[in-house]
Amino acid sequence: MTSLRVHGLVDGQEDGVQVTPYALAVQEPLAMTAADGNLVDAFPRNLADEVRAVLAVMPETRIPSVSPFLLDVTGEVVAIPYRIYQDEPPIDAVRSLTAPQWMILHCLYSRHSDGLVRQRHLEQVVSSDELWVVPFVVQLVGEYVLEILEAIQHGLFDLPSKRSAQRLLYGDFIARNPAFFATIERRVVSYWSCYYRRGFPVFGTYPGCHLLELLRAAATDRTGRLWPRHTPAGLIGTAT
Repeated sequence: MTSLRVHGLVDGQEDGVQVTPYALAVQEPLAMTAADGNLVDAFPRNLADEVRAVLAVMPETRIPSVSPFLLDVTGEVVAIPYRIYQDEPPIDAVRSLTAPQWMILHCLYSRHSDGLVRQRHLEQVVSSDELWVVPFVVQLVGEYVLEILEAIQHGLFDLPSKRSAQRLLYGDFIARNPAFFATIERRVVSYWSCYYRRGFPVFGTYPGCHLLELLRAAATDRTGRLWPRHTPAGLIGTAT
């Protein structure tokens, strides 16, 4: 990947990103369901028609999607569901989806209650350079499925490269959502300590730690200042 296609981030050009206040992202959770159309709010407004086309092929569910988290995506607030509970649509129902609609479908199902479903759909979008995909990926960094962390490491293959599209994309997102990222950092530490400490006695060897180091480095590059750490230190020689 060599460039970002939207919002003035092209070929590494700095556009004086403004780090916005995070107050919106800590409001009380809102109930949201596909039936009332609020899942449309998980994406920028210019994608509303595309999202509605995807929602039209998703099966109904008796369990509404709940507890969205509000994030800044290049100055626009989106409300991403913490979990959705719809079954995956049958193949006949999705044959007519366009490429952007498929990406939207994969993003939504990356929030599914089943970890295997989340992983399967994440793997289809993790390497995307669309800005609206980024919050779905970063949220999964802070979850407990080790295979998902490994899939993210594999998909963000260009994140270690300074001035790469991925580095700019993720650095910009973290700069706009510092409190959200701090929460992700703490969750990574908690899940490591609870579930994976036996397999990874040192936090710096845990895949989640490696991802956090790279994401912090991307934010440091984007803002020009050392990004704060909310985890134990990584291994000597890793990104800071």
